Formats: sequence, structure tokens, C-alpha cells
Amino acid sequence: MLVLKKILDFYINSSLHVALSAFALVSMTQYFFGVERDLTVAFFAFFGTVVGYNFVKYDAIARLNKTEIKKELKGIVFLSFFSALACFYFFLQLSWESKLSSFVFFGLTLLYTLPFFPNRQNARNWKGVKIYIVAITWVGVTVLLPLQEAQISFSFDVLLMAIQRFLLVFSLVLVFEIVDVKLDDPHLQTVPQKIGVEPTKKLGYVLLFLLLLLEFFYTNNHHFLPLFFKLLVCGTIAVFLYFANENRSRYYASFWVESVPILWWLVLVVF
Repeated sequence: MLVLKKILDFYINSSLHVALSAFALVSMTQYFFGVERDLTVAFFAFFGTVVGYNFVKYDAIARLNKTEIKKELKGIVFLSFFSALACFYFFLQLSWESKLSSFVFFGLTLLYTLPFFPNRQNARNWKGVKIYIVAITWVGVTVLLPLQEAQISFSFDVLLMAIQRFLLVFSLVLVFEIVDVKLDDPHLQTVPQKIGVEPTKKLGYVLLFLLLLLEFFYTNNHHFLPLFFKLLVCGTIAVFLYFANENRSRYYASFWVESVPILWWLVLVVF
């Protein structure tokens, strides 16, 4: 059991799990817009997420002088280096338009991590801003980038998908913020710090309801399957929101909650 726990911890700490979620969301976007199976963007998102998240997490840890993960840090550094090479390889396969877009999302990651402005902290530490940057970046990488690469013009349906993905990611991050409400620096002004845990849950329910409501406004997507899968994912997130509290283990959000997009994707693959 100890070995399995170490493997699971490395899988989570090295950002492989959240990267698989990114892969799943890109694949779902391609499916719902009828894009021919193209793994280039999905693998670019996967390896880019590993690099980006590890850069964010371990840059912050170095700044805060935390040492509890030093034993596995070498393995994570090696994995991140390999992922950077793989990310660059798939980046080269993208169209020039997608390359330009990916630079924008990379810039958001740097803004999130590094203090670019004099006398200002990085965006991760700006009051109430973190959740919006995370959601916007995920919309860009998992919705806009794969559709741009497939040369699908921006339309009302694309806008709806982008808004739905923003609401989805925002709701998922709310679970993380509830679980971490006691650990987060009070000056961050996360949603549960500002309005309380129970109102945050209610906000999450409202956002999930809006996500489902938007499904009925698509112009070229009038069939049951997308609604069924979005009902599945929204219902699952709602359950996680309901049971979320500051006493949950780190696996609650870092593993189970981040598994929701993967579950969504696997159900589609199976059925």
C-alpha cells in the first residue's frame, strides 16, 4: 500500500492527473464540434499542462521555502524536462495561428507565476484574480486552441462552448478553494474567504445550472448526447461541491475532483 501511495502521490504532484484532464477536455471539444480525431493539440495540451502546472507549483514552493517534496522533486524535474521537449515537438506541428494563440496562454501562465510589474506580486497572489486567470487559460487551451487548429471559425456555438467551459472550470476551482479555505493566505480573497463556504457552494450550483441552460441555445447541436454528458459532469461536480469542506484530504480535490473531466471523456469513449 505504501508503494501505491507513493505512485499516486507522484502522479498527482507531477501534474500528470491534471494534464490528463486537459487532454480529456480537448478531446471532448473536438468530439462535440465534429473535428476529425487529431491528437496534436490534445498532446500539446497534455504536455504543456505538465510543464505549466509544475512551473507554477514548484516556483511557488521555492519562493516559500517549502521542503516536504524534495525526495520526489528530481523525478518531477526530469518529467517536466521531457514534457517540455514533447510540448515543443507538438507545438511545431501546430499552424502558425495556433502557435500565436499558444503564446498568449503561455503568457498568462507566466503572469500567474512571475511578478512582472514593479512593486506587485504575481497574478496568483492578486486579490480575487486567481480563479479567473485559471478559468480563462483553460478555456483558451481546451476550447479555442483545438477549434482554431481545426480551422473552425468563431461562431455563436463556439462562444457558448467557451462560456460553458469557463463555468465548468470555475465551478471545479470553487471546490479547491473550499477545501483550501483555511490554508490559503487571507489576502488572496478567494471566493469562500469573501462570501463564506455555504454561499460559495450555492454560487457553484447556480453556475452549473447556467452551464446546462446554455446547452439549449446551440444552433447546430440539437441532439441528446452532449446534454447527457454535460448533465453527467455537472451532477458530479454538484455532488463534490455539496460534500466539500475545509477538513477534506488533499486527495478529495487533487485527485477525485480533477477526475471529473476524465470520467466525462472515458464514458464517451466506452459508449
